[in-house]
Amino acid sequence: MSIDIRKQLIKALSDADGEFLSGQTLAEKIGCSRTAIWKHIEELRKDGFILEAVRNKGYKIINTPEDLTESDILFGLETERFGRNIHFYESVESTQKVAHQLAHEGAPEGTIVVSEEQRTGRGRLGRSWSSLPKKGVWMSMIVRPVLPPQKAPQFTLITAVAAANAIGEVTGLHPEIKWPNDILINGKKVVGILTELQAEADKISSLVIGIGINANHDVEDLHESIQGKATSLYIEKRKKISRAQLIQTFLKDFEKYYGIYLDKGFAPIKLLWETYAISIGKVITARTVTGEIVGRALGITDEGVLKVEDEHGTIHEVYSADIELSD
Repeated sequence: MSIDIRKQLIKALSDADGEFLSGQTLAEKIGCSRTAIWKHIEELRKDGFILEAVRNKGYKIINTPEDLTESDILFGLETERFGRNIHFYESVESTQKVAHQLAHEGAPEGTIVVSEEQRTGRGRLGRSWSSLPKKGVWMSMIVRPVLPPQKAPQFTLITAVAAANAIGEVTGLHPEIKWPNDILINGKKVVGILTELQAEADKISSLVIGIGINANHDVEDLHESIQGKATSLYIEKRKKISRAQLIQTFLKDFEKYYGIYLDKGFAPIKLLWETYAISIGKVITARTVTGEIVGRALGITDEGVLKVEDEHGTIHEVYSADIELSD
């Protein structure tokens, strides 16, 4: 089955917004025969799509599969670039590893790698990230901004704002951001973000941004060592979350904020980030590679660097650290 025709068919039915499209109309839009359209419709049904077919009216999608599929992500996707090129897997070592290889091979901006399971998922500083099958969103995306390498850390904050906003949209929950890359609900981690850079001396070649979202884990799915520190959207909402809808909403929000960033710079993103920030005004401990800084978090600079004022009134700029809230 042609993946390209399948994508076009899903997009056409999605864009119809619940209206019927005839086989002839679909064939003309996609550039294939009506017989081919019928065959592709049957393949979508096998994948779990529920489609209604009415004589002299055509086809429309009633419902999408519960399992996460490439087709499920494409159906209803409202982006121009992000998520339009999907590499979907049942299991990989790491979506970051796959995305790095694709970026090296020239994959276009907006390419995403999604897997139902990561066998060796990882977070910042090489830490492992548990990525159970069919429970969460395990995804990496390729971004190619025409910017100098020192701008790369800002993309972790853009991603965090997009993820927090998407969670709020889809679930009604109220996430908070702990600098630089953790999203919390009720004080427990639900999202991790990992931004990795491929660059030349004066420009970014690509950014590979990984995002892991604990979506439908129950308490027993979380290792007992992290149950007091981590949570999931299901645990907090007590309702199963559509992972496809979550991915779609995140990609839509990321594309929007990325556009704002390219047009107006980091200042608007900074304001949005601060509305979600949990650490501003609080005493924190920042553990860096050179030692600990204890002080009050004042906010972030226009470059996304955390400002911390210690007990002596000295303001430290923290570029990378683990943050622990002290009060």
